[in-house]
Amino acid sequence: MSFDRTARIDWMKREAKKRLLLLDGSWGVMIQGFKLGEEDFRGARFGNHPSELKGNNDLLTLTKPGIIQDIGRQYLEAGVDFIETNTFNSNFTSQEDYGLGHLVGELNEAGARPSATSPSTSCARPIARRHGD
Repeated sequence: MSFDRTARIDWMKREAKKRLLLLDGSWGVMIQGFKLGEEDFRGARFGNHPSELKGNNDLLTLTKPGIIQDIGRQYLEAGVDFIETNTFNSNFTSQEDYGLGHLVGELNEAGARPSATSPSTSCARPIARRHGD
């Protein structure tokens, strides 16, 4: 599959005429399965941050990117056509609860990166193999 936007939209329209297209599920539930502690959410970068960070799932995009990439990969392997970003709470109001409102831009940019890179590395092959493209 191409990174070209028009080609992706054309593919989506063609496929939607043939079948239901599948979107990933809850990232929060998948993250809970890793049973992460406070230190996982903090990582080295936020080790001295004054507020508790456990539960700030969006922060894991910066502190545990491998886990976020793994979740996206799991959804793709399960057969989804689209993966979303781990940015559900990457807005000023939610992040300011943790004293991290200043990171909203970085969180959104980093959160989009796995979704933007996955199609070229792992998504296109499973879709092509699954649907005969």
